[in-house]
Amino acid sequence: MGRSQFPEEETSKSGRQDTARRRTEMHVRSTAAILPPANIQGNALMVVIAIMAFLACLTLGAVSMVRATAAGWQSQISREITIQIKPAEGLDMDAALKKARDLALTFVGTKSGTIMDDAATARLLEPWLGSDLQLDDLPVPRLVIITIDESNPPDFEGMRALLKTEVPQAFLDDHRTWVDRLVSMARTTVWIGTGVLILVFTAMILTVIFATRGALSGNRHIVEVLHFVGAERTFVANEFQKHFLKISLKGSAVGGVVAALLFATASLWQSNSRATPESEQAMALFGSFTIGWNGYLGIFATMLIIALLTTLTARFTVMRTIDEIDLVRSDPSRSDGLPPS
Repeated sequence: MGRSQFPEEETSKSGRQDTARRRTEMHVRSTAAILPPANIQGNALMVVIAIMAFLACLTLGAVSMVRATAAGWQSQISREITIQIKPAEGLDMDAALKKARDLALTFVGTKSGTIMDDAATARLLEPWLGSDLQLDDLPVPRLVIITIDESNPPDFEGMRALLKTEVPQAFLDDHRTWVDRLVSMARTTVWIGTGVLILVFTAMILTVIFATRGALSGNRHIVEVLHFVGAERTFVANEFQKHFLKISLKGSAVGGVVAALLFATASLWQSNSRATPESEQAMALFGSFTIGWNGYLGIFATMLIIALLTTLTARFTVMRTIDEIDLVRSDPSRSDGLPPS
């Protein structure tokens, strides 16, 4: 009596339980990527992007370093003017130096004046004429250094005319020629660096275009099938975009970090080896290797720009290729010159 009098109902109930059990055991498999996450083409492209990023960041850091050095030189030169007095027969040099200094300090915009003594003048000439130099035996000009207010400079033409009248042997040098040369050099360096950056970005974009087309050639049949069954071109473009975004982020990060470490190491070496011949020669040729936080932020921004350019280039290349597929499908006679499927 305990068993059901309707065996058909028990069979139906058992079947429903088995079906529910099988449904609970089913799970949705994650879709695989169209492109493999790592292959020879992807690794080669990542190395190329790393090299391009390193060159771009190196150029940006070098331009920033030169601009900072030129700005420091320009600031130092702009803070001072020099009065040069040439020796002449019967000239009391000490009196002429004091008079020239006092005349210069009468102008608004001057702060202080310093007469370079014999010892300081001998130190300036020591690299060329050697030590133990006797200035009395040579017609060496003497200098007066005048510190000026950069925001409110004095009347240089008036000062020059007054010195010429009162001390005919005096010559005023306001360093405008040197300042103009430094500004011109800095601008030229910036333009050269900008040109190099443009060339690096252009080469990188062309490399990404060829790499994307190569990846499409190897997977063109997959793209065509997906597009034929209804996959929108934005979906396919997003898959390629994600693939190249990962590659570009890895490559640009490696190149940017290596460039930043290079500048940091050079700056640390220069700070730890000051007053040595090697450091002095390097500073004379290249200036300070310190690029500052702005330089490092520029390197980080360059890394992001490279990743963005790579991703956008891959996306537009894929969408253009899908448009070519649609064009061939609508008119097979236009397939001449297009890559084979």
